[in-house]
Amino acid sequence: MYAEGNPKTKKALKEAIAAGKEIGAFQPGGIWPAKTDGKATIEGPHYPKPHRWYASVLLKDGIIVKVLS
Repeated sequence: MYAEGNPKTKKALKEAIAAGKEIGAFQPGGIWPAKTDGKATIEGPHYPKPHRWYASVLLKDGIIVKVLS
């Protein structure tokens, strides 16, 4: 899964969430249904750039509410 807005680092994602920004998560391609609640793994940056970071997050209604690690 990916974070909307394509944060370049996990730190940038954490800062955006801490600042109160609503950042959604999405699963490209539609191969698997996107998870909307509970724990998920986010990777970034988006394709076609190579993934450089991964984060465990907590989702509520498709919105990232907390970065767990």
